[in-house]
Amino acid sequence: MNAYRWFGRGWLSLGYLFLYIPIIMLIVYSFNNSSQDMVWKGFTLHWYSALMDDHEIIAGFFLSLKVATLSATFSVVLGTFTAYVLNNYRKFNGRALFKGMASAPLVMPEVIIGLSLLLMLVGLENAFGFPQRGLPTLVFGHTVLGVAYSTVVIESRLREMSKSLSEAAMDLGCKPYQVFGLVTLPNISQSLVSAWLLTFTLSLDDVVVSAFLTGPGYSTMPIVIFSRARLGLDPRVNTVAALTILVVTIAVVLSSLYMARKERKRQKEISAAFKH
Repeated sequence: MNAYRWFGRGWLSLGYLFLYIPIIMLIVYSFNNSSQDMVWKGFTLHWYSALMDDHEIIAGFFLSLKVATLSATFSVVLGTFTAYVLNNYRKFNGRALFKGMASAPLVMPEVIIGLSLLLMLVGLENAFGFPQRGLPTLVFGHTVLGVAYSTVVIESRLREMSKSLSEAAMDLGCKPYQVFGLVTLPNISQSLVSAWLLTFTLSLDDVVVSAFLTGPGYSTMPIVIFSRARLGLDPRVNTVAALTILVVTIAVVLSSLYMARKERKRQKEISAAFKH
């Protein structure tokens, strides 16, 4: 039995090493005193100070943060309503089509999504003069992708939620919107945070859709990095990637602490309710 356990732990460790060693190497070489990749010449903070003078990467980084924040927020709002409809209304005309359209971005190549969105937006711009490609089109495109992912995360939590809670609230005189705001949302708050972080990360990382929907002066950080990578990686790319990892790690840690605290609070409330 011990042999099987150590065998499983060994494979798990190899899997984690395969996933995280490239990230660790990237962070380490962001402190490399050399302009060539994989040639270590000592420790330095030069590239971090040089990054402050790279206005293109800085502008792309903050644009990516803005787009990711807006698209993640819109994705969670729309995904919550989509998941609520799919979970609570099992029979209505067009439900299969609605569910298929909600999950289509999960299985459709991003090239197809980006091209179709570009054609639609160009047609709208030719007909009405808006929207011009830039921040609004980037947010719109990333939201289209994010809604599909947030719907899956939130719907799975709604399925686990006991319907007796909503029924009890309605028996006590709550209106449907009150049940949604006072009962449903607090019980799925952890999934909302998870969905927001997932869609935020997907938006921050997206290249394909962004390449179709970006406009002059609106290059996101992945687009800037991708364009520079074709000419050879600039060490400043390592530094901005390391800073991005730091931002995402802090967000994940804070959200994990928040969700753990909410879960402990929920368990205490359930225990107190059973005692009474």
